[in-house]
Amino acid sequence: MHHAKLDTSSCPVPWWLPDRQIQTLYGALAAPTGRLSFIRDRVDTPDGDFLDFDWSAPGLIAQPQAHNANTLTDSTPSGLSHSELIAKTAATRWMSDQDKTVLAQSGPGTQALLLLHGLEGNSASRYAQSIAQHFRARGWVVVVAHFRSCSGFENRLARAYHSGDTQEIGFILDTVRSMVPNATWHAAGISLGGNALLKYLGESGDQSWLAAAAGISVPLDLVAAGNHLSDNFFNRHIYCRHFLRTLKSKVMAKAQRFPGVIDIVRISNARDLRDFDNAYTAPMHGFRDAMDYWHQSSSKPWLAHITTPTLVLNARNDPFLPEPTLPGPKDASPHVLLHQPSSGGHTGFVTGMMPGNLHWLPNRLARFFAEKR
Repeated sequence: MHHAKLDTSSCPVPWWLPDRQIQTLYGALAAPTGRLSFIRDRVDTPDGDFLDFDWSAPGLIAQPQAHNANTLTDSTPSGLSHSELIAKTAATRWMSDQDKTVLAQSGPGTQALLLLHGLEGNSASRYAQSIAQHFRARGWVVVVAHFRSCSGFENRLARAYHSGDTQEIGFILDTVRSMVPNATWHAAGISLGGNALLKYLGESGDQSWLAAAAGISVPLDLVAAGNHLSDNFFNRHIYCRHFLRTLKSKVMAKAQRFPGVIDIVRISNARDLRDFDNAYTAPMHGFRDAMDYWHQSSSKPWLAHITTPTLVLNARNDPFLPEPTLPGPKDASPHVLLHQPSSGGHTGFVTGMMPGNLHWLPNRLARFFAEKR
């Protein structure tokens, strides 16, 4: 029986980022990166909600086309000013019909990349910016799909997003393909987005039309990752607190709009991701509790069913996922390449002299995609 290949070559993390926590935090909060601006398209979902897609492509100009014309503004109850909204993501204006025509006319030689962000991420996240900038500079179409409640706008429904929502991933993929039908499409998911993407690929089998895919710093075993984030002292007080600050405020806002649907007492008392998923994510999305949600949504059991050429990149010192739970070659299909460098942290992968850069990750993705053409 054929199994996945394992690559343990290193990410050359610099000496001044000596451990997993510093590598993770510096990569997420301080590593230098430019700012690529996007054009935003809003697409209605079959259940009456919407998703926001941030696009950058040859022929698209992200700046507003006239003074106050088509400028991205917030008409939802969150009440953000234009400048506040732009600061939250990297979109500058809404997509026009002319923009859609430009995308649709992209030729058969066009290379395209869909990015799926991690928990509470968006198109301004450093990892998304570093990847998007790399591929756009080489002429690719790049689109960042925002999960519900992550685009700076309040969504219409009480539900949000979760790690195993493969139906949503399918809708996202169909949407971007319909916008640029002649392109050769690739997809990369980071952390939560990577888990949903890998699970989708495993469920889809040979039905996927993607040329290649990648999952980056994926919490493949959500039970192990969720417990580790919730029980480890540093993780609980640093990472959980960071995520809960925005998660809880968004859900409390939903509770005001949907009285009686959300248990606001349990939400307000949540002190880690397990508490939050028990109080909101699991019951809102049809799971019994956090453990049921984590167990059913983990992508690791689906790696053996993937037929799309797929890179699964996890640093062995990722603070979100205990190293012993990382998959080995027997856990994945021969279409999967497991790359497990010793260092890099969680979505960090910072390299270079101080102040460092985030070039290693997009270069790794580009090399993998090029090998699969």
